[in-house]
Amino acid sequence: MEFVNFAPATYFSLVEACHSKKMNNLHRLCLLLSLSLLLISVQSAELVPENESRTAYAVFDENNEEFVIVNHEPPRDKYVAGAKFTNSINQTGWANFEVWTNGNFPDTMQSKAAGFLEGYLTHELIYFSYLNTLQDYCQGRDGYCSKLRTFLSTNTKWVNKMYKKLRGKSPFWHQVGLFYEQMEGMATGWEKAAVNTGHSMGSYGFLWFNIFGDMEEFEQMFAPQQLNKDWRINKIGRRHMVASCSALIKVLPETSDIYTSHVTWNGYESMIRILKKYSLEVHQTADEDSALIPGHSMSFSSYPGLLYSGDDFTVISSGLVSMETTIGNNNEELFKYIKPTGQILEGVRSMVANRLASTGKEWTDVFGRHNSGTYNNQWMIVDYKLFKPGKPLRDGLFWVLEQLPTLIESRDMTDVLRSKSFWPSYNSPYFPTIFNLSGTPALVEKYGDWFTYDKTPRALIFNRDQSKVNDMDSMIKMMRYNDYRNDPLSRCDKCDPKYSGENAISARNDLNPANGTYPFHALSHRSHGATDCKVTSHQLMSSLDFIAVGGPTYDSLPAFRWSESDFTNLSHIGHPDLWKFQPVQTKWTV
Repeated sequence: MEFVNFAPATYFSLVEACHSKKMNNLHRLCLLLSLSLLLISVQSAELVPENESRTAYAVFDENNEEFVIVNHEPPRDKYVAGAKFTNSINQTGWANFEVWTNGNFPDTMQSKAAGFLEGYLTHELIYFSYLNTLQDYCQGRDGYCSKLRTFLSTNTKWVNKMYKKLRGKSPFWHQVGLFYEQMEGMATGWEKAAVNTGHSMGSYGFLWFNIFGDMEEFEQMFAPQQLNKDWRINKIGRRHMVASCSALIKVLPETSDIYTSHVTWNGYESMIRILKKYSLEVHQTADEDSALIPGHSMSFSSYPGLLYSGDDFTVISSGLVSMETTIGNNNEELFKYIKPTGQILEGVRSMVANRLASTGKEWTDVFGRHNSGTYNNQWMIVDYKLFKPGKPLRDGLFWVLEQLPTLIESRDMTDVLRSKSFWPSYNSPYFPTIFNLSGTPALVEKYGDWFTYDKTPRALIFNRDQSKVNDMDSMIKMMRYNDYRNDPLSRCDKCDPKYSGENAISARNDLNPANGTYPFHALSHRSHGATDCKVTSHQLMSSLDFIAVGGPTYDSLPAFRWSESDFTNLSHIGHPDLWKFQPVQTKWTV
């Protein structure tokens, strides 16, 4: 029996107790008790029943200077934003959330209202995600977290100062500020929904959700002694030894279509997922007579509490699709260039670029401003406006950007799509300057081809199998591919046994033998792997739609089931037990 959609105070208190270090030996019994008591608990916030939808509107109460929730649609001149939330995680592996705002209200009010509705309607999933991925993040690491809080406080103050100074004339800074306004609204909405539960995620809760990708660099900067230099394990879901995500852009035969697809690799405890669509009628600057932003609407795969994708995979009203895979930074000398002032964290910059850019080149220009050198990725931007079925690919259709501290390199790579018909991405830097500066050559010297650009297993698998893609089904099959026991390209000569579930397009590290031996941690037995698949096409993206599959791949492998794994001690509150779901296509209301 599964309980995803209820969050009474009694239940949450027990959940928190069950996850204390003192109760590890009784963990499973404690969880069973808390779930049983959930059935008889009567105290709860307003919740959305499983697989049912709730639509709500945010109206601003001028007397009390706060937003209030209205469950019926008010006259358009009364509500600032509307939203719809459906929790179908047990049925599809995904929840769905979409929000739309009213352009008759100021941009700041729209942004806060959008965040407010998301925090309110998805409050339960936000708290589950907090318990699963962030609750214990600072346990035993007080010194590190103190340094991190100081850094973030200084950075936030600098950003706020620049926003207030430049929002009236700078589209960039106006959008940066609106991101933080939306985050503030989300925190307020969550607190309103959780008011009777007594729960708190701390003053940095929502900010930490939105910098989860930047955490790797912060850990290496502030607590390198607590990290194995090669394993690089962090505690909030992503576990790095470079590999975290696969992506493929595929031009179909006769240029009939272009598929853009992304597979997230993450810790299994992160699998509470939300498909989101934001439709915000905000302007390029604080001047209400300025034009609406090109990326006023976007859909993306995401997580509770995040204001951007985080995977990343985003389909945008400007005609762009943006996505990335992480390349990381192995050069310790570069960390000294990461500063709390003069720089903007990666997730904020990616969302600002998604909002402001109309072309791939514009996207790279916007994103490159105030480079933080954190969450270092290879970004891919596809401009579907330049694609015409059956016609030659036009210059500017496909841009690639790679980031490190102090350096961003970007280039129009449409020629590669013309000549090869595909572009794969698998956590290895493409540009030689980035590859060398990142410290990756030292890993190649130490560990071999696994860290190269062209000989790593996924590069070889993509190169061999991409020609099999001729329709949506074959594209999904390509991106969910894992035959690690039989595929010679998945072989690991220095492993015992001689294979690893890591060496596939969709990793399944949980299937590696726990008693095996591995040359480095990424290849070993762990609660990590591909946790989804997303793909869009020329037709789908015209309505900001895409196809998504939730959970680890199971095409030729046993589906992941928490109760049969040896990771049941990991917090996975709100998860289905069995992760075996079919592809779903987004269907948006607005």
